[in-house]
Amino acid sequence: MVAVDRGRYTCLVEATGETGRRRKKDRLSGAEMSGRVVVAMKARELGRKGIVVGDRVMLVGDVTGRPDTLARVVRVEPRASMLRRSADDTEDTDGIERPVVANADQLVIVTALADPPPRPRMIDRILVAAFDAEIDALLCLTKSDLAPPDELVALYEPLGVSHVVLHKGGDLDEIRERLADRISVLVGHSGVGKSTLVNALVPAADRAVSHVNQVTGRGRHTSTSAVALELPAGGWVIDTPGIRSFGLAHVSADTVLLAFPDLVEGSVECPKGCNHLTSECALDAWVAQGHADPVRLASLRRLLASREGEPDPD
Repeated sequence: MVAVDRGRYTCLVEATGETGRRRKKDRLSGAEMSGRVVVAMKARELGRKGIVVGDRVMLVGDVTGRPDTLARVVRVEPRASMLRRSADDTEDTDGIERPVVANADQLVIVTALADPPPRPRMIDRILVAAFDAEIDALLCLTKSDLAPPDELVALYEPLGVSHVVLHKGGDLDEIRERLADRISVLVGHSGVGKSTLVNALVPAADRAVSHVNQVTGRGRHTSTSAVALELPAGGWVIDTPGIRSFGLAHVSADTVLLAFPDLVEGSVECPKGCNHLTSECALDAWVAQGHADPVRLASLRRLLASREGEPDPD
């Protein structure tokens, strides 16, 4: 599944037969893609089962891809991963999961170093979602011609998060190498240069770009739906709409803790229901005994505080 738009699902069916793989222009993005593009609707028997970009599905009906034809999605294959978010915490705390993309193996957090300034709490929350989905995280820092990356890189170094640094008109070889032969989902708030990056990586993509409001410091939403684009050298990038919040009500504190194996053993002595943010937490003693780096504990607590919507303890 490469795109979803108002109940219509754009699917890519690999070409078969003597002609082998051929290339066809994606109707939504203009990008050249391998295989045959088929538009489908969801079969009634699937009920309310959600289908998202990245899903692998079974189609029946007219799968020729000819204009004005419509196939049906009758089955969604088991997912290797699912990036999820909850409703905006400021508006809804129902904890209901909202699927973002399926089957990605890398989450690229795109953030500008200036114009707009970085938002570490947002980065933290997206990282928690990556830990929950058990997919690799990559921090992509744009606009390094406007501000240095050192402070932000140092903040995430204790978490072992890889990073790439980009600047306007700069070389993209490193980010291309990180994306090669992987399914990567790009996430970030509006105005950070996400769609500009996608257009540079996939020249035919023609994704709309936005400008940052100089009064609010926020970008304007331009991409309105997620779309998967095939990279010229192999692999896929899934561009997502700019976000202003990333709810984590569906993620437990224990799930976040599992991303810190050096701290898990020390949590055995924590009182029942410990959220690892209070003075009763046994992790302080574990760190004091030299079993783990205090910087790692501070990082864990920063992520947990972000998850719960509490002030950053740092």
